[in-house]
Amino acid sequence: MNSKAHILIIDDEDKLRQLFSRIIELEGYCVSQASTLKQGLKILGQNPDIDIVLTDVKLPDGNGIEHIEEIKKLNPLGEVMVMTAFGSIHDGVRAMKLGAFDYFTKGDDNDQIIPALNRAAEKVRLQKRIQELETRLETRHGFDNIIGESAIIKDTIALAKKVAPTDSTVLLEGATGVGKELFAQAIHFSSPRKNNAFVAVNCSSFAKDILESELFGHKKGAFTGAITDKKGLFEEAHEGTIFLDEMGEMNLDLQAKLLRVLETQSFIKVGDTKSTRVNVRVIAATNRDLKKESEQGNFRLDLYYRLSIFKINIPSLRERKEDIEALAHHFIGIYANKLKKRISAIDKDFLKVLKKNDWKGNIRELKNCIERAVILADNDRLSTDLLAHDILNCEAPDPDDSLTSLAAMEKHHIQKILRLAKGNKTKAAELLGIGLTTLYRKMEEYGIEK
Repeated sequence: MNSKAHILIIDDEDKLRQLFSRIIELEGYCVSQASTLKQGLKILGQNPDIDIVLTDVKLPDGNGIEHIEEIKKLNPLGEVMVMTAFGSIHDGVRAMKLGAFDYFTKGDDNDQIIPALNRAAEKVRLQKRIQELETRLETRHGFDNIIGESAIIKDTIALAKKVAPTDSTVLLEGATGVGKELFAQAIHFSSPRKNNAFVAVNCSSFAKDILESELFGHKKGAFTGAITDKKGLFEEAHEGTIFLDEMGEMNLDLQAKLLRVLETQSFIKVGDTKSTRVNVRVIAATNRDLKKESEQGNFRLDLYYRLSIFKINIPSLRERKEDIEALAHHFIGIYANKLKKRISAIDKDFLKVLKKNDWKGNIRELKNCIERAVILADNDRLSTDLLAHDILNCEAPDPDDSLTSLAAMEKHHIQKILRLAKGNKTKAAELLGIGLTTLYRKMEEYGIEK
């Protein structure tokens, strides 16, 4: 364990410093030495791998205790241990308050230094391991994990990055399979809450009478089968983020309770009489038009306005077909590695078919298609014979052939203007020179995603 730990000793007494250095090296540590604070800080700045600084208090150019914060700033994951020839309780307390791991009196506590170094080295190792795991999580779930170079997906990512550092509620809109949970995770892991829980729940996965208990928990005896108290998902997400997918499936009574949580950060468990307070950020998602649902009485309008403080529309795959090749290569890499296959090439016809498909199931459907092809592949190439018949016989028009009719030209133009307006229907209607009602009617007529 100690062979990789690096110690910096700062002490102006040459013989004592060299003695400590020799003793510590015999324990398997790597040791650097400095006789002044200036020299020690320079070494520390040039060597980010230093784990522990062992510094004297009285040095020719300063006081070791007074520089603890500077040392910690240069090496946030490292530890500082202070030693002095003239120990005092006041100095010891002050050193610990400033962030020192331990404090020693030279001569009296020499036999305690090595055990303390071992403990400090283990703490540093754990801190570095935690940081490594957090970095992996951010890489795995962050915005870099969202594949695509199209203008529309770049604009969507930029919008999500703007809201990520805040505590604002976010509503993600988009068809099934576009990657709404991927965006929710990226927002969470790019926020100050990233070290706390990310709890995802699909509101359509639970019966209406069960969902309330799942979200808010219940007290023992609240209903038949409630044999113990149970924490809800909002409590599990305390100090973190809860992702409520398929919000349109939630019944009106439960919507009222969710509205209370958003407004007061408190709720009452099923069967309880007192409120439970939480600090939770809410990210919601839907594949429905919640505003239209609210106008029809199927969704609370006040909840819609509370959820849509910051609304992001996730584009469907057919709106970003230029990203299909990159997504295909990404999924090939995943499944080839998982299935221990070497896929080094994709036939042009294979990609052409992928780009012509309408992908009603969006990225999820493309992902399943690629997994199937990799499973069936007997060599290092993916060819069209590995595609399912419904993919091969797709009836989606080739973009190059779509301008052969007046209706197709109009549809193509409306889609282009909607992208230019970044999904803003009012702005798109103005650019097209038509009324908003007419735009919605034409979007419905041409099957354009709202």
